Amino acid sequence: MRFPRPHLAPTPAAVIVLCAIALTILGLTVLFSATATVSKTPFFYLTKQLIGVGLAVVVGFVVSRIDLEWARGHVKLIAIGALALLVLVLVPHIGISVNGSRRWLGLGPVRLQVSEIGKIAMVFCLAHYLAINQVFIGRFKRGFLIPMVIVVCTGGLVAKEPDLGTAALIMAVGVLMLFLAGVRWRYLFAALIAGAGAFSLMVYLMPNRLTRFTAFLDVEGNKQDGTYQLYQSLAAFAVGGVNGAGLGQGLQQQHYLPEAHTDFIFSVVGEELGLYFTIGVVALFIVIFIAGIVHLRRAPNLFQFLLVSGALLLLSMQAIINLGVVTGVLPTKGMSLPFVSAGLSNLLLMGAIVGIFVNTQRAWSRPALSPRRRTLREVVQT
Repeated sequence: MRFPRPHLAPTPAAVIVLCAIALTILGLTVLFSATATVSKTPFFYLTKQLIGVGLAVVVGFVVSRIDLEWARGHVKLIAIGALALLVLVLVPHIGISVNGSRRWLGLGPVRLQVSEIGKIAMVFCLAHYLAINQVFIGRFKRGFLIPMVIVVCTGGLVAKEPDLGTAALIMAVGVLMLFLAGVRWRYLFAALIAGAGAFSLMVYLMPNRLTRFTAFLDVEGNKQDGTYQLYQSLAAFAVGGVNGAGLGQGLQQQHYLPEAHTDFIFSVVGEELGLYFTIGVVALFIVIFIAGIVHLRRAPNLFQFLLVSGALLLLSMQAIINLGVVTGVLPTKGMSLPFVSAGLSNLLLMGAIVGIFVNTQRAWSRPALSPRRRTLREVVQT
């Protein structure tokens, strides 16, 4: 009798975890190379990042073990808590102000960027609402207006910090989740027009933001002002070429390129490791996206489908924005490269997102019936 061979192909969640590990290891390596000679001690930033990675692993493990249906019972508490943090960070003497922006809460020596909590909370609450109101999805009030209020409240509070890039990311993810849930096209189109108009008005009313938004169109002409970071970033890619200058041999992080270890760490990868590694980073994010799409095909209900979709969109679109900014395709905007950039808050968010993939992989692989109810019993003839 011939038995079928065991299925050895890795699960989509396993693929995502492996890609996340590879990106994290690369990030730690490049971070140490970029900061060893410019920090207080050679291991200062590396130690902080390792602590962040450890905490992200803990967050990911906890999220992977949570019963999502149990968590849905506390959705109001999650929404109130996230909105309270987003409001609290705007309060003077509570929220930490850096360069005119209030984005962080101080927890002792640790700074937490609350917009990262707002992102994942918005995705969870929106997925829950759209799932329980699916029968009303074609109506204006319950199918569009109320869920749009959830998105606008989150994005609006983040824009107030101000952090227009993160607010735009939140709005884009929210609208895409509405689209996936089946909201009527005409409502979404009107929301896109209104959102684009509001965003343009906010940029116009903030002269410094308008300058940054348009300066990338002429990098050479604005290199002493709005595109200094971008100019140095592109110079790093040019110096790195195909093979790279070698780890620790890059020059841009030597006070030439501000935020080289955070928002612009991809340019350090290009300078020190070269074209092949930059292509490899992009390829890993593409693999994560494809694995996420394959994973979604097994979603058992709308809530979990939308939750995983929102998590995948947050990760993928953030990576696209960072890569686009660093290479001059998009206007300059401070946004971390997932798993690679230095920063505790974003590491925790990415840990939670990976935990969602692992959680749903485990849940979707289990039979619908409990083991007790599906136990086979021997039938004895009498």
